[in-house]
Amino acid sequence: METKKFNYEKNSWSIEKSNKLYGLNKWGREYFSINSSGNIAVHPKGQNNQSLDLFELVEELQNRNLKLPLLIRFDDILEDRVNQLNLAFEKAIKNYKYNGKYKGVFPIKCNQQRHVVEKLISCGDKWNFGLEAGSKAELLIALSIVKNPKSLLICNGYKDQKYIETAILARKIGLQPIIVIEQVDEIDRIISASKKLGAAPLIGIRAKLGSESSGHWGATSGEKAKFGLSISNIMIAIDKLKKVNLLKDLKLLHFHVGSQINNIAIIKDAIQEASQIYIELKKLGAPMGHIDVGGGLGIDYDGSQTSSNSSTNYSLQNYANDVVATIKECCKVNRIEDPIIVSESGRAIVSHFSILLFNILGSDVKESSISNIKKNESILIQNLRDTLESINKLKQKSLIEGAEIQEAWNDAIKFKEDVLTAFRLGYIRLEERAIAEQLTWACAHALIEVLPKCISIPKDLKQLPTTLSRIYYANLSVFRSTPDAWAIDQLFPIMPIHRLTEKPNILGHFADITCDSDGKISKFIDQNDEKKLLELHDLNDGEEYIIGIFLGGAYQESMGNLHNLFGSTNSVHISVLDSGESGGYQVDHVIRGDTKSDVLKYMQHKPEEILERVRLASEEAIQKGNLEISDARQLIDHFETSLRQNTYLHE
Repeated sequence: METKKFNYEKNSWSIEKSNKLYGLNKWGREYFSINSSGNIAVHPKGQNNQSLDLFELVEELQNRNLKLPLLIRFDDILEDRVNQLNLAFEKAIKNYKYNGKYKGVFPIKCNQQRHVVEKLISCGDKWNFGLEAGSKAELLIALSIVKNPKSLLICNGYKDQKYIETAILARKIGLQPIIVIEQVDEIDRIISASKKLGAAPLIGIRAKLGSESSGHWGATSGEKAKFGLSISNIMIAIDKLKKVNLLKDLKLLHFHVGSQINNIAIIKDAIQEASQIYIELKKLGAPMGHIDVGGGLGIDYDGSQTSSNSSTNYSLQNYANDVVATIKECCKVNRIEDPIIVSESGRAIVSHFSILLFNILGSDVKESSISNIKKNESILIQNLRDTLESINKLKQKSLIEGAEIQEAWNDAIKFKEDVLTAFRLGYIRLEERAIAEQLTWACAHALIEVLPKCISIPKDLKQLPTTLSRIYYANLSVFRSTPDAWAIDQLFPIMPIHRLTEKPNILGHFADITCDSDGKISKFIDQNDEKKLLELHDLNDGEEYIIGIFLGGAYQESMGNLHNLFGSTNSVHISVLDSGESGGYQVDHVIRGDTKSDVLKYMQHKPEEILERVRLASEEAIQKGNLEISDARQLIDHFETSLRQNTYLHE
């Protein structure tokens, strides 16, 4: 007997309802929509340009042997984000008659993938777009990619002598690396390196502001921040630089109040405070010329446009306006030349361009098919059958009192508990316990069908669909691909990429394929901030059900780990062809995911030695007569094939 599904609405489903249910028309309005086929459409160059059917694209990529899970990166979205950021500042500079310029840099830590960084520098060249490095390795990446002498290279993070010397030498080849002092002891290393090389670096100072952020990163901002100099330490730095004639090379003030700033008021306060520090540094004799407002430009993950942790109460243009206007006002009052504005926006640039697609392997169905009456059936089972029959009779009524359905559900739960007690004491068999479960879920499904007729639905019964929720088993590792969903409860937009003209009739959450109970996604965006279950479709036999995780292009790949030795997924870079027609695209880059051999090597296991051990064990089994030669060959073949395949599940 087919399992019945909850169905509060009798009217047909529509694209508009899917848009509202998943919030797509809010968080995805710039680049995503639902087409007439009920599939997600991607608009890499904005809503008024060419679109790609995401479901059809996935099918075509799978035909190229790029199996799910799959990370699709739309480089045109990346370019559009860079353009939007620069155009927003360009507009603000014009509107406020600001006499300085804007020069953005991308923080490499946000996404270190080579093709991503190269694309950003390529498409940002017209804006003199640069990079921010937070480590020695990232500095090497930046020095090898940035060629534009007008682009900035902001050097953050902990710095040893070699780091500083490398940055100073890079200035000699025409680049503009600015070494940002974040710890007091870096001052002496900068002085030492300058004397050794006979060259002065461009210097910046990172200030610890009194202004604090909110949300997840609020506790590490303000005076408790990990990096930056207090005001008293800034004065020490000024004094030291002045004594060795390096104050003339102090060109930049830097600050950072946290990632994903949700409230524009926090940004205003921080910029106002930093602008005053900038003015005072000028008065102390530093030439300055740049003010770096750091990162923190947030994105609207849930589409609510509020100051919730998963949203922002400002737009990109609001952000640019407030940055420019606040700095302008401070400089005007103090009759100081408007500085070059630098920002280190990472999340706002790369979040949208990447979509993680995964398929569902199956679900846990609460079986509600009803077995035939057995001979000598327990009275407890008979009670459950009678309860189900009484609920089915309610379907004939046009209106139902809330007390009637509440009583029926109370009876079903009580009889099920009685069955469990009897089973523990050995009075009923396992078969009868199974029948009791089937009947209980059948009662729940039947009650859901009569709920729309209820005059007033009891509070307990409103949660009935939650009781019948399912676990959908996802072919991915949360720890590898969406670590922030596990580590800091980050909410990402998640939804099916097809069947969006069908009513989703199941409530469920996702469990990944690791053997860790934390490997799950059970928090989803909602109109009221978040919900624990997502509306999903029933699985059709022989058909893939594909889910997309959106806005995950920042940090997830670099922070993912090898839990259970699940490695990176296959990745592709897609660009839209300028044919004027929807559907035209080309695959620019294919990055194959880690194979099992790769992840074994990461852990110092040697695949060839593992294979040899299995071969020797099979030879021994053959000699003992426990294994046929043909079976041994098949075992080794499977072993060799598996080592070459990626770490996820395939047919």
